[in-house]
Amino acid sequence: MSGHSPDPDPRKTPGLEPGGGVPPGETPPAESGTGTETGPRHKAKGGWSKGPTVVIGIVVVLCVAFFIAYAVIVAG
Repeated sequence: MSGHSPDPDPRKTPGLEPGGGVPPGETPPAESGTGTETGPRHKAKGGWSKGPTVVIGIVVVLCVAFFIAYAVIVAG
């Protein structure tokens, strides 16, 4: 190994303050800070439709009924 650090030498790096800080305005803004849009581009749908909610409810009721029947058979 050569023993050299891959990090730049702070004494030769332009724009650094003593102690390694960077003055305001020296770095570019973050990627999200460069756009003018805020929020989602398209209006998001509000809530779930009734179909998937009903299907999930039926599956939950069937699972609960199965476990109750299993408990009755095992205890019985």
